[in-house]
Amino acid sequence: MAKGMAKGLGPGAPAPGLAARRAAVDVLGHVVHKHRPLDLELDPAGGHPGFRALEAKDRALVRAILGAALRRRSQIETILQSLLDRPVPEKTGRVMDILHVAAAQMLFLDIPDRAAVSLAVDLAAADKRARLYKGLVNGVLRRLGREKDALLALPVDGAAGLPLWLSTRWRDTYGAATFDAILAAQAQEPALDLSVKSDPEGWAERLGGRVVANRSVRLQRKGAVEEFDGFNDGGWWVQDAAAALPARLLGDVSGQRVIDLCAAPGGKTAQLAAAGAQVTALDISEKRLVRVRENLARLGLAADVIAADIRAHEPAEPYDAILLDAPCSATGTMRRHPDVAWTKRPADIATLAALQGELLGRAAGWLRPGGLLVYCTCSLEPEEGEAQIAAFLAASPGYALVPVQAEEIGGLAECITPEGYLRSLPCHFGGGTTPDGGLDGFFAARLRRL
Repeated sequence: MAKGMAKGLGPGAPAPGLAARRAAVDVLGHVVHKHRPLDLELDPAGGHPGFRALEAKDRALVRAILGAALRRRSQIETILQSLLDRPVPEKTGRVMDILHVAAAQMLFLDIPDRAAVSLAVDLAAADKRARLYKGLVNGVLRRLGREKDALLALPVDGAAGLPLWLSTRWRDTYGAATFDAILAAQAQEPALDLSVKSDPEGWAERLGGRVVANRSVRLQRKGAVEEFDGFNDGGWWVQDAAAALPARLLGDVSGQRVIDLCAAPGGKTAQLAAAGAQVTALDISEKRLVRVRENLARLGLAADVIAADIRAHEPAEPYDAILLDAPCSATGTMRRHPDVAWTKRPADIATLAALQGELLGRAAGWLRPGGLLVYCTCSLEPEEGEAQIAAFLAASPGYALVPVQAEEIGGLAECITPEGYLRSLPCHFGGGTTPDGGLDGFFAARLRRL
């Protein structure tokens, strides 16, 4: 190795910012090609080692790059293909991932083109399979910089941040106008929502936010939430305003025996405990329940936490109320998790829908007569929502739908379907095209055992 050569980096000391771009390229590849969830890759304890080794400001940069690269992936792909004479062979290693990371910076982030191009070329040169293509990387990105405006106007096959199968599905389900509104909302980085144990107006004033949907506090602040006022005192927890709605549909649960099924990470468990319920939090993953216990301890709330599979568990006696937040495709959360579009595949929806039906049928037997069960998913797919409940009710004459009322969900009448289901969309609550608007996509239905 030549004098001054850093291992794996080529001659000379590594350029400032190179480690952050390398981490971004690695993580993008893991998400898109290996279908690894972005949250796992960016986990500060067990995520990508290159990301964990970065300083806080560089971690924030990686998050911003990946957010842009995933939210606009289809658009970036269209632009890059227009600049290439022929497809880049797979044997070139990470060339396309390098180009995507650089293009995201040049097109959608406030990063100088020169820096993005130079670091991309350095990354290609450091990769034994990609180094023969560093000239191509340089040429493509320089041309991208010169022709930016025209390239951004190119038509995209599908939608800017969605694979074609998902954009086609959503357009067919919601119609062209609502589909376009959903896309516009998902292009925005969302605000931070908190659920509070009490006094939402007071917390909004203390934290410089505003109250949304009656009880959630919406902030425009950025940074580590652990440093915000009230975190260590257990005054609140992070939870999208839409995710906080299903638990409210159980009404006054004070003193009631309530089970939160598929409970991790525990936001709904905390809501129910703060409302005075005797809560059991059940989840199949003992590892994920660690976080539930930690959150409850920080918040000073109590619940009986159980690791079990719903399909094998048998409660000692029926519950007064049940909340089933079923495993789902999570396609309603793409404002916060743009990787979902690229980690899920069409077959996943059918597989998950079958599991949801099984869990719903099992859980319904645990409810006392007269009790309420709320079924919910953070999915935009009808198979995981409306169709699931229609099938259950058709097969279960001992249960009836209890329609949702606008006053129960902070007046969000636009989120109530003609059938009486809760169906929030990313474009609801102000259209979602400003940082202070929008909601995660959620479905919820309330059932009563007769």
